[in-house]
Amino acid sequence: MPITTTRRRLLAGSAAALALPAFARAQGAVKPRLTAISQWSAGSDGAAITALGKKFEEKGGVWQHSPVPGFTTDMMNKLRAQIIAGDPPACSQLKGPEIAAWSKIAPTVDLDAVVASAGYEKVVAPDLAKLHKPAGKWIALPLQIYSTNMLFLSKRGMDKAKADKVPVTWADFNDLAEKMKSAGMAYPLANGGTRADDGQKFEASLAGISPTAYRAACMNLDKKALEGPEMKAAFAQTRKISEWCDPNVGVQPYATNLKRFVDGDMGMLIMGGWAQGVLKNAGFKFDDYVITPGPSDNGKPVFLLNADAFIFWQRKEADLQAGQMLMAQLVMDPAIQTMYSQITGSIPVRTDVDLSGEGWSEGQRTTAAALKNAMGNNQAVLSLAHNMAQENGLTAAMIDVITEYVKNKTIKPEEAVSRLADAVEGAR
Repeated sequence: MPITTTRRRLLAGSAAALALPAFARAQGAVKPRLTAISQWSAGSDGAAITALGKKFEEKGGVWQHSPVPGFTTDMMNKLRAQIIAGDPPACSQLKGPEIAAWSKIAPTVDLDAVVASAGYEKVVAPDLAKLHKPAGKWIALPLQIYSTNMLFLSKRGMDKAKADKVPVTWADFNDLAEKMKSAGMAYPLANGGTRADDGQKFEASLAGISPTAYRAACMNLDKKALEGPEMKAAFAQTRKISEWCDPNVGVQPYATNLKRFVDGDMGMLIMGGWAQGVLKNAGFKFDDYVITPGPSDNGKPVFLLNADAFIFWQRKEADLQAGQMLMAQLVMDPAIQTMYSQITGSIPVRTDVDLSGEGWSEGQRTTAAALKNAMGNNQAVLSLAHNMAQENGLTAAMIDVITEYVKNKTIKPEEAVSRLADAVEGAR
């Protein structure tokens, strides 16, 4: 869910970062303790954070996690209240540009030394790394990654359409969708109608047409890029995707369509890697479908990054400082990231983790390979739909335009381009 804090609403003050000079000494002198806030309380997310807590305790630490189930805003309200009271948690869940925005509320911890000792920055996607060091110093650590534009193909759906070729470009994708429709599928796409889903339809379209244009328009908010031809083409592709989706789903999530997808009544799904966890929990098997990178017109994988992270807040207590050091080391540990991702269905932030062994799905291996390939070709970009490219206020304004366009078929692509540019200007 969106985070409601914007820069205009933040408390005044600078985000002076506190270095960790006493970390190693404190850890040796006292029992490490960590107070943490997140919204992870149930399902695979709850299981993963619980497992992380057990690892923290195995290292001799005291784990004090306070989950706030429900909307992200509920967790943010609790975090804000604790900060205002002068009692911030030692670390808390946070992601994307909100890291920079929230770091202006209270002093954060300078993690540069511990990150350097772990060699972490060398194995993190550059655009992702920047989000976690907004003023040039690491103050937060990413833990797990999802790609929001993976393409899921129903094996039964492919058989029904007599198709055996995985689409690589948008032209391939469109041809396959028409082939599936001709084979009797009323709605070849299994996507839903939530705001995030509509945002994913658009970001996958634009990034697949031109990751360069996506970075300029959605990440850098370049006016020329926002009004460029790639934007019109992306809206046109988004319209095609939406017309291949079942309108009766309304604003329900894609999960509503999963049985039809697996049964072959729908053939494709553009979704984040988390969908394989949802499919597994619903009782479906990995061999019911194939996962491949989303369409890319230059033939090279484009990776739309969505990542979860922890931000570290300044505390004077020696045991909490020691706990922060231990937590930072665990979050960056390849073994911990392996454990965490195998529970949630994500992939590790570290690009050097070996996913060839047991416990990994083919979908996770494909996603990890796509990330490495995309990083090598400068085609790893940040998700707009999931609040990674912009902070919440701007994201909401842009998604408003996109979802209205998806729901209102009378709006032309060129009109949507103009409306989106105006929305960005108005929300700045």
